[in-house]
Amino acid sequence: MILELSDKIAFSFRETEFAMPISLPRSVLSCSVAALLLTGAFVTERAHAQDPGASAYKVSANSKAATLAKRQSHALTNSSQGGVIQVALRQSRLDTSVPPPKQQSPASSTRLAQLRSEVAFVQDLSSSTILYEQNSDEARPIASISKLMTALVVAEAGLPMDEKLTITDEDVDRVRHSRSRLRVGTQLSRGDMLHLALMSSENRAAHALGRHYPGGMPAFVRAMNDKARALGMRNTRFVEPTGLSENNVSTPRDLVKLLRATQQEPLIQKYSTNESYQVTVGNGRTLKYNNTNRLVKNDNWDIQLSKTGFINEAGQCLVMVARIGGRDLAIVLLNASGSYSRIGDAVRLRNFVEKETNLAML
Repeated sequence: MILELSDKIAFSFRETEFAMPISLPRSVLSCSVAALLLTGAFVTERAHAQDPGASAYKVSANSKAATLAKRQSHALTNSSQGGVIQVALRQSRLDTSVPPPKQQSPASSTRLAQLRSEVAFVQDLSSSTILYEQNSDEARPIASISKLMTALVVAEAGLPMDEKLTITDEDVDRVRHSRSRLRVGTQLSRGDMLHLALMSSENRAAHALGRHYPGGMPAFVRAMNDKARALGMRNTRFVEPTGLSENNVSTPRDLVKLLRATQQEPLIQKYSTNESYQVTVGNGRTLKYNNTNRLVKNDNWDIQLSKTGFINEAGQCLVMVARIGGRDLAIVLLNASGSYSRIGDAVRLRNFVEKETNLAML
């Protein structure tokens, strides 16, 4: 501080004496230095008196943040693959802690404050340009988005789609007690099971698909993870085919790779975007199922591929490929706060992309 105030005074310490290359009287200099030091001490003491806990707060805040981060994430280890993925679980809406600011990429420099999804990611599949991203780096539970990988494994296995599969007690969800209209004993073709799993997110149908895979459920889960590695989904792990487990995790960037792969399967495209479908079960009973993504019924949208999902740990989720402005865009929305929020966020992101495109063309 003294050197900043007086560039003309040079101190050189020689044992216990100050050499003074200028002609100011020693008494004047001593008084000036003392006054400056006293002023600095007074300002510091006054600031401390106004906020005596400032230093303590910084330490406790850092400790609290570290504890909070430890509580809100966990490491998922897959011994067969030797990998550890850090997973961000869904935060409570009552959590008032403020995370440290992150550096924003150009694609995320403009924020849509009204988004209700914690994670948002939009990418042009042709150019691979990222058009929007928000919290896109952490692996998170993906709920029934997992069924896209279930469908991909089934489609690539070349198993007969007309083969009859039977719902058994093994397919009943005993953990979350999720609802299903397929009773134990119901028989449907593999194609119908796949159709209901994709379009209506039927959990028993998806589980039955995995159970009827050659080698059973263990072989099917291995095939899911093998396919994820083959697609370069390095931060993705599956433990079952329905998405009911919070340990089925992925990142938005990995999910875009899954969307690219499933878009190449016409059957998955068709089944995931059908508005409704009817199946005939025992005693000639007919069941009608509807698509869980309401946007497929909207004539203003050209949706090529779609999948929704929900469990408490993942929040409301939606991934899809939509043709917007002549471009196929991958849209990923995770952990939305309400059942209709993911749809609203998709509309907001579309408006944002169209506006940015129009501005770029001016």
